[in-house]
Amino acid sequence: MLHHVELWVPDLERATASFGWLLEALGYTVFQDWSGGRSWRLGVTYLVVEESPALTADRHDRCRPGLNHLAFHVDGPDMVEELASEARRHGWHLMFPDRHPHAGGEEVHAAYLENDDGFEVELVAMSASEAD
Repeated sequence: MLHHVELWVPDLERATASFGWLLEALGYTVFQDWSGGRSWRLGVTYLVVEESPALTADRHDRCRPGLNHLAFHVDGPDMVEELASEARRHGWHLMFPDRHPHAGGEEVHAAYLENDDGFEVELVAMSASEAD
């Protein structure tokens, strides 16, 4: 089981606005809050955003070695669409709009979102087999 993920971000306020909205919409709650970061928890797993003074770049590049994206289960296609629509107001942009909601294949209903700092998330509607 995953314990936690920590993302170093170039702007904590921007990351808190985008990731905070999304994580809370997915059922996460604020877990820790300090001057350089914040975390949200769901069950025993938590996600941290931290503005570290040791950063070596001012934007995440998902195409370089390291984290490409985070994928989250979402309860059905309607919720994927609701979140994708609302995401624009919280610093997220729809990726692959010409192939939405099947950019991952015809059998997958998902939204691929990127925030202003270059982080990508995938919101995936759970299939019947995954829900079992």
